[in-house]
Formats: sequence, structure tokens, C-alpha cells
Amino acid sequence: MKPIYSLLILIALLMPLLVFAKDGKDKETKEKASSKEEFGLEIGYALKAVNLDGVLEKGEWDDAEIISGFVQQIPNEGMAATEKTEVRVKYDDDFLYIAATLYQKTPGGYVVSSLKRDFRFYENDAFAVVLGPYDDGNNGFMFSVNPYNIQMEGLVHHGDRVSDVWDNKWFSSVKRYDDRWEVEMAIPFKTLRFTEGSTYWRVNFLRNDRKNFERSSWVPVPLNQRIQGIAFSGYLNWDRPLKKPGSNIAVIPYTAGNASKDYRTEDGVNSGLAAGFDAKVALSPSMNLDLTFNPDFSTVEVDQQQTNLNRFELFFPERRQFFLENADLFADYGFSSIRPFFSRRIGIATDSMGRSSNNRILYGARLNGNVGDNTRVGLLNMQTDTENAIGYPGQNYTVATAQRKVFSRSSIAGIFVNRQTTGVVTEPGREISAYNRVLGLDYNLASADNKWNGKFFYHQSFSPEVTGDSKAHASHLSYNTKKWIARWNHEYVGENYNAEVGFVPRSSYWRFEPSVMYRLVNNGKQVFQQTFQLAYDVYTDESFGLKTDERMTFAYRLYFKNTSTVQFRLFNEYTYLFFPFDPTRTGGERLAADTDYSYTRAGLTFTSDARKLFNYSSTVYAGEYFNGERLFVNTNINYRFQPYGNISLFAEYNKIDMPEPYNDARLWLIGPKMDVSFTDKLFLSTFVQYNSQIDNVNINTRFQWRFKPVSDLFVVFTDNYHPESLQIKNRALILKLTYWINV
Repeated sequence: MKPIYSLLILIALLMPLLVFAKDGKDKETKEKASSKEEFGLEIGYALKAVNLDGVLEKGEWDDAEIISGFVQQIPNEGMAATEKTEVRVKYDDDFLYIAATLYQKTPGGYVVSSLKRDFRFYENDAFAVVLGPYDDGNNGFMFSVNPYNIQMEGLVHHGDRVSDVWDNKWFSSVKRYDDRWEVEMAIPFKTLRFTEGSTYWRVNFLRNDRKNFERSSWVPVPLNQRIQGIAFSGYLNWDRPLKKPGSNIAVIPYTAGNASKDYRTEDGVNSGLAAGFDAKVALSPSMNLDLTFNPDFSTVEVDQQQTNLNRFELFFPERRQFFLENADLFADYGFSSIRPFFSRRIGIATDSMGRSSNNRILYGARLNGNVGDNTRVGLLNMQTDTENAIGYPGQNYTVATAQRKVFSRSSIAGIFVNRQTTGVVTEPGREISAYNRVLGLDYNLASADNKWNGKFFYHQSFSPEVTGDSKAHASHLSYNTKKWIARWNHEYVGENYNAEVGFVPRSSYWRFEPSVMYRLVNNGKQVFQQTFQLAYDVYTDESFGLKTDERMTFAYRLYFKNTSTVQFRLFNEYTYLFFPFDPTRTGGERLAADTDYSYTRAGLTFTSDARKLFNYSSTVYAGEYFNGERLFVNTNINYRFQPYGNISLFAEYNKIDMPEPYNDARLWLIGPKMDVSFTDKLFLSTFVQYNSQIDNVNINTRFQWRFKPVSDLFVVFTDNYHPESLQIKNRALILKLTYWINV
């Protein structure tokens, strides 16, 4: 009966969605014709070269049409922006040029987080352009600058999500005046991905006026949508079909030296030298090949630690640059807790005792891009070394994906993941199966107006000598209007579903998760909006006979025009324990298996005005916890010495009181951090983390000098200490030099 249940659920949900998507396609065709007339921008070839100095000199931009009339998204949707913005656009054989004049009548300085690259657009006074070269309504690019000429570039995926970890070459200059600031941008066609022969792109221009709590755009964007959404864009109409920009090959070699010492052993200092390179090869304007040989990820920013009171594995995001560009093509299949591919599994070895260590990556390749406007493809292959010291053989990882646009903005996508053992160890350690594979099909729903969004997938895993239920499927559907957001979610993971290169912290369950939220836009002098949310989340076993987890939530949120917020949440929870579990995870007496617990807790969160130099947020939860009680306090304090950096303090405290014979716990997680931008090319950050649950103090200091575009010198110093005595556990120093070379 289980396959029948699965099939019926998917069919019942999928059929009406296909109708919605078909209606959306017809609507999109009509809207596109209208949009090209109302929000169509004719772009011409530059008659005069642009001197990129941030000054819109007389005669320099006279051959470009002026765009103005920006409208607010918040706080007064659809009304004219308070501050005037003018934009001009033109191009030549090598660059797309954009100039903007952003007038500023309101007295006072600008709101700028720091001089560090890849700032958060919503937290700064900033100007941005969003480009959609493929006209699929989902994928594109975002380029932004703030009044201090700090750049942020990102890849837009899933319609309105921005991945700012993408790093590439482009140029800008800014000039500040008493009543305005002016910006000139030059974006190389070699940096972009587009279809040769294109005659139009999607485009929108955005302004975040943080000081006035105002967000505006050229093409209006509804209040309930993200302003960078490509679904809400005009058209950049080229005066001639675009040509291939010529050869585009870049090599990024690196050299690194390291020294480390473990003070808990008698070993001396370990040191070493390493060298390798990455390469980027544009096979066409829309297809890119990335290569890496002996990659080094030692200078990647350290993870923020988490207190683990969960029965399941915690998730930490990928931070390694090679895996992040166009990551959605590989990493966004399935759901957040049912991922068939999770790139952080690559480069990790586990010994026979269950201990993890680095598994050196020898080389890798990634092909990704578009075949026409409607098809995206990706192919990834990585090879790791054999680690004889822990008995872990070399592995080969292959991921192949394809995504095809259907209807207005929806897509059908397929993925194949393969882990294959390739090496042989001299002394076997942990037993490793010969292979593990996952084959999956996803349907991503996105209506033309972005009111309907959803995902439906079916995945199957394959491992040697594994039989039984090895499938996973799920559905998610969201309806988003200005007043209501309604969501539905179902998940199923079979007992033998095994995605070894994915992230699937639990198996053998059904999950159902409906929710509804009402939005009340007040738009008064002080209050912007309020939201009220009800959510239900339940897990059962595969036969629906045993409820294992349940949560009912009520949430109220109040948003002020000064950017501060208040949130109240009430939880009622139920947990059934399959296995013995220590709720404090401190090694004490465990609650017995086959027992269940119901408990209620409530919490309040306040976030202060983020525009002020000193700002903070604090959360307090209190209530029952299994058969005891728990108090949770979380605080973030931040001081911005604008524009040079930030000093912040993150602190989390868990006070858990349990009846005898179980452990009580007082768990601290404290993380002071300092980010200093001496210039827009010279950065220093120090992050200290004290985690009482793992009895450790970690200090990570990271110096970066960007001496040329995408070329850096890094110095990273890491210490780990015993918190009671501050006795050193281990220490490491890393120096790394990277250099971008255009071939």
C-alpha cells in the first residue's frame, strides 16, 4: 500500500499544479509583450568611451537613454520613491556599462556595514542591477555597489535567491556629493553567461535607501516578494544580436605553506608546502568548465559552532569556493533535510572508530551552464586520495544534473550521484562499500507572478547488497499573496534510503507540515506590518501507526519602520524516543527507549534598529523539556565603526534542569568577533568561540590582502585551548597566495 499512497499524493498535488503552470504560461506571454512596451529599455552601442571615474561627465553619457521613475516596494508599495534615481546603460564589444545618479535629500551620513566586499544589499545604502540573460525567469546575476564603492556580485537562482559567494571580475567607481552619489559600472561580457545571438535580456534596477527605510526599483515589485526577483523585470533590448566575447580562459594558481603543532603529544612542529591551481574555461558564452588540481581550502572562513541538543546530525553550509558557483545546479535537489548531494561530504574520511578527518582532494572538474535559454546542465567529478593512516581508500565522486524549463518559470530536473571506491589501502580500516548511487527527478513549480511556488521529487538510492525500501519523495507547495502565505509539505524517506554523499539525517518516516500566515500591513508612523502564523509539523513511522514527533506553533511578529522587530512564539511539542537519549548530550544518564514526552515552551525575540551604529538582538525561550525544564537565551550585540568594520558578540546559554538520575546542564556558546576593513582591499577578522559542550576555546584570525581583482594573500592563525586552564591543545599557521591570470 505504501507505493500507492505515495503515487496518489504526488498525482493529486501535481495535476492542478500543471494547470496553474499552463495558465501562467499564457499569462506570461501576454505580460511579456506588455512589459517590453512599458519596461523596455533600448540599449545602444557606445559612441564615446567611458572613463570609469564615478563622474557622469557632460557628453560621456549623452548617447544613453535616461531611466527614472523608481517606485517603492516598501514601505508604500507602488508609490513614487522619495529620493530620485536616474540610470543610463550602453555597451561596447567588451563591457556592459551602467551609470546611476542617486539623489539624497535626507540629511545625515550613509548606512554602510563595512569596506569589505560582498556586503548584504538589504543592510546598506546601495544600488544594484539584476540581469537575466536567459529569460527563464529564474536565473541571472546581481551586481551592486554602495556609496563607498564596495562591490557585491551574486548569482540569482530559483527566481529570487542570491548566492553572493560567486566571485568574478568587474569594475566600478563612485563619487559622493552633498546631495547625491554617482556610480559607473563596467561589467565584462566575459564575466557573464548568455546565449550567443541574444536580442534581449531581463533587467531591473534596484535601490536600497536604508536610512529612509525605503526600497525601490525601476520595475515595480510587490511587497510580499523579494525585490531581486527576476519574475519582476523589464527587458534590455540590444540594438544588434550579441556576439561571442572571444576567448575566456583564466588560471588561478596558488602556493601555500603551513605549520602546526599538537601540544597534547610529544610530536614536534609539522610543516609543509603545497601548490595547485584552479582554471576557468568558457567553452561558450553560456557554458563554463572549472578545473582544480590539488585544491587547498585551508583559508576558508571558519564555521560558527552550534550547541547540539538534537538527536540527529547538524547541518553546516558549504564554504569552499570551488563548490559554490552555480551550486544550485548540484546542491538544491530534494529538501533541506533530504539532500541527495551535499558537497561537504567530499574531502571527509571516517575511520573505523567513527572519527572524521580531511581526505585530500587530488583533482576535480565541473561543467555547468546553459544549452539555449531553457536548458541548464551540470557535471561534477572529484577524485580523493587514499588515506593509509586511517585505512580509508580513495573515492571518486560524480554528479550529473540537467534542468529543463517548462511552462512560464517552472522546470523539470534530474540528478545522478555516484560515489565509487577507487583506491586500495594497505591495512583496511572502516569497511567501505564499493559504491553508492542516487537517481532523482524533481519538478520545480514557479508561476509567472511568483504567487505559486513548490517542489515535488522522487529519489532512489542504490547500494551493494541493499534491498527493501530505498526511495524518498516529497512535495512542497506555497501560495504567497500580500495578505496570506499558505504552505503544504509532505516528506517520505524509506528505511533503506541511503544517500552517502547527501544530507539525510533521519530515515524511515512520513512527515506532514501545513502552515498558514496572515500579513497585516499597517504602514503607520512607527509600525510597518504585523504577521500571525500557525504551523503544524508531524512525523510518523512508515505505516502511519506510530507518531514519533509533533510540533504545533503559533508565531506573532511586529515590524517597525525603524527596522526593529518583535517576535513571540509558542510551541507545543511531542517526542517519542526510539533509542536511549541524553537530552543534555553531556554523557550522562539517558532517557529510556520507547518512552514519549509532551512539553510546551514559549519565547520572545527583539531586534533593535539595525541602522544605528550600536544594535543588538536577543531571544529568550523558557518551558518544559522532555521530563525537565529548559531556559534558552541567545544574544547578538554589534557595534559598527562605519565604514571600517564591526565588533560583535554572539552568546548562547542553555540552562537544563532534569530530575534525578539525569544530568543537569549549563551550556555556553560565546563568540566575540572583530572584522576590520583597513581599506577596500585589506581585511582582518578575528573570531573567538568558546563551546562548553565540547570543552573548547577556538581562536581563528584571518588576514586578507586583495592586491588585484580576485588575487589574494591570506594569513590564517588558529588556536584551540582547554577553557579551564587555557592550556593550548593545538596551533596552526597558514600562508596562502592566489593570483588570477587571464590567458
